[in-house]
Amino acid sequence: MLHLLSTSDDRVRRAHAARSTTRTLTTKHTAASALIAAAMFGGLLESGTVLAEPIGFLETVHRHTTLINTVPDNGDQNPYAIAIAPVSVGQVKEGDVLVDNFNNSSNLQGTGSTIIDYHPDTKQMTLFATLPRELKDCPGGIGLSTAMTMLKSGWVIIGSTPSNDGTADTKGAGCLVVLDNQGKVVSTFVSPSINDPWGNMAVVDNGSTATLFVSNAGFGVGSARGAHPVVNEANVLRLDLDIPEGKPPVIKRETVIGSGFGAQADKGVFLIGPTGLALSADNKLLYVSDAIGNQITVIDDPLTRDTSAGTGRQLTAAGLLRRPLAMTTAPNGHLLVTNALNGQVVEIDPQNGKQLYARWIDADRAQTPPGNGDLFGILMTPQGDGFYYVEDDVNTLVLAK
Repeated sequence: MLHLLSTSDDRVRRAHAARSTTRTLTTKHTAASALIAAAMFGGLLESGTVLAEPIGFLETVHRHTTLINTVPDNGDQNPYAIAIAPVSVGQVKEGDVLVDNFNNSSNLQGTGSTIIDYHPDTKQMTLFATLPRELKDCPGGIGLSTAMTMLKSGWVIIGSTPSNDGTADTKGAGCLVVLDNQGKVVSTFVSPSINDPWGNMAVVDNGSTATLFVSNAGFGVGSARGAHPVVNEANVLRLDLDIPEGKPPVIKRETVIGSGFGAQADKGVFLIGPTGLALSADNKLLYVSDAIGNQITVIDDPLTRDTSAGTGRQLTAAGLLRRPLAMTTAPNGHLLVTNALNGQVVEIDPQNGKQLYARWIDADRAQTPPGNGDLFGILMTPQGDGFYYVEDDVNTLVLAK
């Protein structure tokens, strides 16, 4: 069974006066179960007519389909980032799903070097890129992180949060790597403001220019052994790019627009820090999942501000959140945020900060709680009718719709 766990909501209370806040949807919907689901979420008139539309996107998701095992021939594992191709170019088709791997075949964190390409039309997987582990222009080498995007111009930009032994003890500052549409490394972005690019990228892509937002969680972070204290030095960096025709992107301007986020080394997940980034529909707000603070914060005017907003203003905290990780925006404008400490995704209405409910998408009891530490990537389908996510415990790409 899949469960929707709800916080209080005024519309829900009006439609379901004394109804429990725990709701259940089956994965196989017969006509009868669909009617029951409508009753639970929309309310019914005596005649059986639905009173209201669903208040959230997760209510429309009925099935989870495992698409592929993401392990390529070299044995890399632990899928992290997801990016969807906006164009057909080179070996990539529009709508393809790129997924990177954070671990190598020995399951050492910060040592993965591959990006796979899932083709929805053929339901097949191919290898898009294998980056050189000892990339000399990237401090510390290569360990592909949750930061990745593909631009309309065909360039792929991906973050590296590298390690020599799978722990933060030997981590390097990393970099952002630019790949061409054949998966070949063409350049790197290195800067004093870049230290372990960690979070899902938010992007505004205008073709000949683009703006990237990425969080960096490596500043001041030490060993995962012992106390491994929280260091409030993680940032959110805006990179304004020029993309000359036929040439790779170059940084026109870089601006730290968020700072002071907590981060710490962790033996189990390498780093804990700000991870999910998502823009509002009008690009006037940038939402940040602050894992250490167990909250979602908002940075105003992300495209134009020239100073840091600090950690921003709080949108919502605690409640159903359990160390928020990856984040994406549903077609209704709501935020979908994965939890690090269980296998749930939480839906949030950013208009009022209400956490509508959480849904189990990874109930693997091999972890405690189930699904703990598995959900590092989430991204809407191009059609907006569902979302892709990765389960790094079993190395799979999953489609929910």
